[in-house]
This record gives sequence, C-alpha cells and structure tokens, in this order.
Amino acid sequence: MIRRLPLLACLLVLVGCAGAPEQPTTVRQALFGMSERAAEAVTATPPLPRPAVDEVLLLAMPQVDARLPLTDARLLESLTRALLAVDDGPQVLEWRAAMAEGGRDNQWRLETRLRADGPRLRLSDRELLPYRLSLVLYPAGRDAPAWRSEIAGALDATAL
Repeated sequence: MIRRLPLLACLLVLVGCAGAPEQPTTVRQALFGMSERAAEAVTATPPLPRPAVDEVLLLAMPQVDARLPLTDARLLESLTRALLAVDDGPQVLEWRAAMAEGGRDNQWRLETRLRADGPRLRLSDRELLPYRLSLVLYPAGRDAPAWRSEIAGALDATAL
C-alpha cells in the first residue's frame, strides 16, 4: 500500500492539471465587451491599412473617471487583450513618453478616456453604470489626430 502512495499522488496531480481552465471573471467579461467594441472601431478606421499586421499601435495609459470603480491599468490590460485578439490586427505596445520623439509611418498612438455618462441606472436585479469611451488615434510623432470616435454603453456595476 505504501508503495502505491507516490503513484496515487502523481495521478491526483495530473488529474487536477487536466481540468477545465478557469472561466474569465465577470470583471474581465464586463470590460472585455467594451474593449472588443473599441478594438473593432480602431482597427476599422480609414487611417489604418488592412490588414494591419505591419502596423504598431502604441497604447497610452487610459484616463478613467474616478466615479467608475475601475483602474487605469485594468482598462489598459483589457484594451490590450482585445486589440491583440483582432484577426490580422496591429502589433500592440504600451506607449511611453520616451517614444514621443520620432516614430515611423507604421506607428500609431491610441489615447483613451473612459468617463461616467450619467447616474447609475438601478434595475430590479443590478445597477448599470453608463459610460462614454473616447478613442483618439494619432500618427506617432504628431500632435494632430488622424481619427477620433466615441463609444457609449453601460457596465454592470455588480461585475466591477
């Protein structure tokens, strides 16, 4: 019996590793839906060529309204994941101030701002937070935007 104990322990470890992967948390699901909409809008813009695989999208740290229970870094992660998930989409990097000088023709800086767009909406089973996400795309090294758009919607407050 004692000789079989290490074999049984190894078997239990293997079974545990082979289990189904964790489902995304509700926070990721709530943000990812908004981020997917943003990624679709950005990659469909006229300034970006199609396919955009040779383009580099430099994501500036988003600005998030303090009235929303969300951090800048969390939104940045969600936007990055959504943009990387786009088929034939651009390469995605986090923008740093040191990248402001120069820039190549295939580099674009994306600035985003998420703000509350009204009071909380109370439903019978949850609260919704209306939002407006502003997207501004700049050619790298330039101050004039090449494209801008806004996305409006509502996030489920219980998922945040």
